Amino acid sequence: MTPRQIADLTAAHAAALVLYARQWCDTPEDVVQDAFCKLVVPGTPPADPTAWLFRVVRNAAVDAGRSARRRVRREQAAARPVRWFVEAEVDGLDAETAVSALESLPPDLREVIIARLWGGLTLEQIATAAGCSVSTAHRRFEAGIAALRERFGVPCQK
Repeated sequence: MTPRQIADLTAAHAAALVLYARQWCDTPEDVVQDAFCKLVVPGTPPADPTAWLFRVVRNAAVDAGRSARRRVRREQAAARPVRWFVEAEVDGLDAETAVSALESLPPDLREVIIARLWGGLTLEQIATAAGCSVSTAHRRFEAGIAALRERFGVPCQK
């Protein structure tokens, strides 16, 4: 197609194509622009460029709308609060209280506490998983336990 033919098609149909695409997606201008870009790709031009443009815009708009809806569902799912425990009670602790206490810990301490207490990992295994030394894993575990004891008002047992 010549540049003149493309310009004429754009002038004659761009606004209608945007309106047409808007019924399926929130980005109709992008969809129409992509359709015109596909039209100028070297090769055999379509027999009826107007019908071809409407078909390409329709297909792309439907795809864009589906993609946007999937993205919204994923974002909504990610925004939901994470349930740490399925049970209402965990090892004699109220699950909400346990979650609140765990969330109050710095991430590096929380990681070690969960891996040790609920995962049953050894300090060597925790060190491997966390990418730290065994002594660092031990220090983090001790610091985490001390922070939890302080939070719950439980004195250290000696």
